[in-house]
Amino acid sequence: MFVVIWEYAVRPGSESAFEALYGPQGAWVALFREYSGYLDTELLRSHEAGAYLTIDRWLSEAHYDAFQRAAAPRYAEIDALGDTLTLDECRIGRYTVP
Repeated sequence: MFVVIWEYAVRPGSESAFEALYGPQGAWVALFREYSGYLDTELLRSHEAGAYLTIDRWLSEAHYDAFQRAAAPRYAEIDALGDTLTLDECRIGRYTVP
């Protein structure tokens, strides 16, 4: 399994919209589900105001990289929506589960 973890600082007042976009029924998950090798996404909300993590799980790094190449234009569109809701985003890392 391959995992990508992102950290977000959400704009005050945008938490509900962020959770809708990044949650299990959101646009990100809908896009991911169109591609082979996608397993699931977990959205975590911190006890600190506006702090979130996402954990995207894929069958393999190759599946994730193929998705990124194929979905680049749509990925950019959804990412732009997310940018309006966040103050900061940081990819924590790309990990292979041993």
